[in-house]
Amino acid sequence: MSGRAQLMWDEAVTGYDFGSGHPMDPVRLALTMGLVRAYGLDGAVDVRSAKSAGDSTLRLVHREDYVAAVRAASADPGSADQAYGLGTVDDPAFGGMHEASALIAGLSVGAAEAVWRGESGHAVNFTGGLHHAMPGGASGFCVYNDPALAIARLLELGARRVAYVDADVHHGDGVQAAFWEDPRVLTVSLHEHPRTLFPQTGWPEETGSGAGEGGAVNVALPAGTGDAGWLRAFHAVVPELLEDFRPQVLVTQHGADTHVEDPLAHLAVSLDAQRAVMEACHELAHTCVEEGRWVALGGGGYAVVDVVPRSWTHLVGIAAHAPVDPESVIPSSWRDEVYARTRQLGPARMTDGRTPAWKPWEDGYDPADRLDQAVLATRRSAFPLRGLLA
Repeated sequence: MSGRAQLMWDEAVTGYDFGSGHPMDPVRLALTMGLVRAYGLDGAVDVRSAKSAGDSTLRLVHREDYVAAVRAASADPGSADQAYGLGTVDDPAFGGMHEASALIAGLSVGAAEAVWRGESGHAVNFTGGLHHAMPGGASGFCVYNDPALAIARLLELGARRVAYVDADVHHGDGVQAAFWEDPRVLTVSLHEHPRTLFPQTGWPEETGSGAGEGGAVNVALPAGTGDAGWLRAFHAVVPELLEDFRPQVLVTQHGADTHVEDPLAHLAVSLDAQRAVMEACHELAHTCVEEGRWVALGGGGYAVVDVVPRSWTHLVGIAAHAPVDPESVIPSSWRDEVYARTRQLGPARMTDGRTPAWKPWEDGYDPADRLDQAVLATRRSAFPLRGLLA
């Protein structure tokens, strides 16, 4: 197995563009890759592209009629069929939509293939993580569900246990739906409570069904949760599940929209806590996963200058075993790029100046605390179904 991580990248991903004023600004992808290069991380990983996902791959998750509708809207945006979630405020149709979406999906599938085949232990596609797309429709800025497609490809290649951990502020509903009845896949999502945020799913009682009962785990966090609560919830749920499940591959989604500055949600997490969860996922890949196989994806994140590029550059560094010093001064060349592209001033350092700490669950809990109530609800709903103590 190669000691170098793979970074999936193709400049054409910036064609995933819903238009001026849409929160999913593709500049966040270009700026992230620019920051990766500014820190020299492109020399610490194998940077490569991959084939776009073809129809046979897309049909591992998506219905044939939906793929046809995306193709039609891509060729003629004015003809987009809103019955498929296309041409809506969240998911406006745009020229080349199918091609850009299929490329992002292909990069995630390529990352999964690389780690399964032993070409690399870790692979990153920060352009992916589009976890809301459903089998028959676009949703929440997501056209094709690349995390689900990557997992489905792993199953097709023979994987028997794949774990998916979603740290985006929004519930990973599309991935959960794709594997709702599949015991080979464990999906774990930590997200803002559905009472206060799209897509209004991800309640702790959502645990899968049929052969997949107990295969979906949801931690619904109170609005306003900050570093200590977010990290406490992660460590109270995720490690124990992965230690029990012993996945052959770990797929993680690292939406940067948990950040306190994100304009579309209501958590209060710092860049430093996001980095701590990335490091925890990396460690879990090495301690709980066969051969340390780890596929790390991006996701949401709408503070496109101050947060997203720094967060995902940390992700690349961690996966490459070349972590970026949080105290480092960001190269002026990248700050110049930020100003040239956005007319904004970029951040100066790779930290928010926080030192995240949390109280371990094993030290006890407070039944009157809202965060602890959320963790308890998850453990009581899902853990007994997996033979674990709540």
